[in-house]
Amino acid sequence: MLLRLAYLGVTNAFAMLRLLPMRDREKDVEILALRHQIGVLERQLNGQQVRFHASDRAFLASLLRGLPREVLRRMRLLVRLDTVLRWHRDVIARRHASQSRPKRGGRPRTVYSIRALVLRLAREDPSWGYRRLHGELLVLGVKVAASTVWEILKEADVDPAPERASSTWADTCSP
Repeated sequence: MLLRLAYLGVTNAFAMLRLLPMRDREKDVEILALRHQIGVLERQLNGQQVRFHASDRAFLASLLRGLPREVLRRMRLLVRLDTVLRWHRDVIARRHASQSRPKRGGRPRTVYSIRALVLRLAREDPSWGYRRLHGELLVLGVKVAASTVWEILKEADVDPAPERASSTWADTCSP
């Protein structure tokens, strides 16, 4: 679409250059001829809608953007004025959406200091599972989801709490 839009821009720029040496009477005659051709096309369509490509819509909306509404209402177009204004709003919304899209998709990474704290707590207290670690982090004022704590432990190849902690009655009672 971008290539087609550029092509339309360049060809219409050359068309505008062609209009420079023309006198006002010649321009008026050409405008009347174009209006007549639009009327012929509308009659041949028998109420069917004209299908515009996205690049045609964007170019037409950008071209007519600066004209006042009174002038636009007097113009003979294949579409209604509201349609052209909607096309222009769509162009603006699409441009805004592309500019405000985050550069990196997905969820932001957890801060390294939080990762280190989770791993330190898991190493110091091997009997604590990810939910207990999550609770301790909340007590410390670190806001992180329990699933994030689980992911940190999983990425660091830390086994779940029952497999990490080897404190059983037999281990504590044996000499």
